[in-house]
Amino acid sequence: MSTQEESFITPAAIPPTLPGLRVAVLGAGKMGGILLQAFLKNNLLAPEQIVATVQHSERALALSAQFGVEVITDNLEAAQRADVILIGVKPIQVPALIETIKPALTKEKLLLSFAASVTTKSIEEASGIDIAAIRAMPNTPAMLAAGITALCAGRFVSEQQMAIAQRIFQTVGRTVVVDEKHMDAVTGLSGSGPAFLYIIIEALAEAGVNVGLPRDVATLLAAQTTYGSARMVLETGYHPALLKDAVTTPAGCTVDGILELEEGGLRVTLIKAVKRATQRAKELAAG
Repeated sequence: MSTQEESFITPAAIPPTLPGLRVAVLGAGKMGGILLQAFLKNNLLAPEQIVATVQHSERALALSAQFGVEVITDNLEAAQRADVILIGVKPIQVPALIETIKPALTKEKLLLSFAASVTTKSIEEASGIDIAAIRAMPNTPAMLAAGITALCAGRFVSEQQMAIAQRIFQTVGRTVVVDEKHMDAVTGLSGSGPAFLYIIIEALAEAGVNVGLPRDVATLLAAQTTYGSARMVLETGYHPALLKDAVTTPAGCTVDGILELEEGGLRVTLIKAVKRATQRAKELAAG
């Protein structure tokens, strides 16, 4: 695959469904469960195309009943039966997991990891073969199919395999393909970003209460305003500064509020928060 700083698969190359493809989700925890549900809801995969794993048999029975797919406790068996292997265990568990499934790995299979801070190089080296490895960084709004997932390719990934990975994660929101050197920054921005935005929404709601609004009304106003503003950026394509200026009339209320934000250092504080989160991601990746 191209090693350009950023590369995007054309929409025409992304398949609408994945007929005949066998997918294993190793570690069907929170994000793994979200993906399983999304695969079925979007008719991306039929139940018989999916096998998932968890650690305990009781949990396997419960998830199987919930999603209507086969859930087992044997990672090696699941990997043997799959063309695409999604790795959803905790980062510290990835080396042991790959060692376990090594006998099932071939150069034709795709390893798609959404374990935070685990590099494609480390996955390739652990597998012991020239296997296609893709690293994904989704975020929690994936729960509502409103997430954003950044994807980066290892050395042996084809465009077709990246298109498959994009289609998988498009079931839970948007996707972007970046060079792996940007993945820590992605973690700092879109991975940690929801928490930063929840603080902003909470603060706006508290401000509404402070000026006399009922708490439920203030929270609704703050959350819907945040949602609508994000849609304006995404759907108009306008720079946020231009959209901000459209709200800011001369000598009006908004410009006074913006002056308070600037005086309080909100802009600089958010930039520093993303930089600090990015640095922490780098530290975790370095072990």
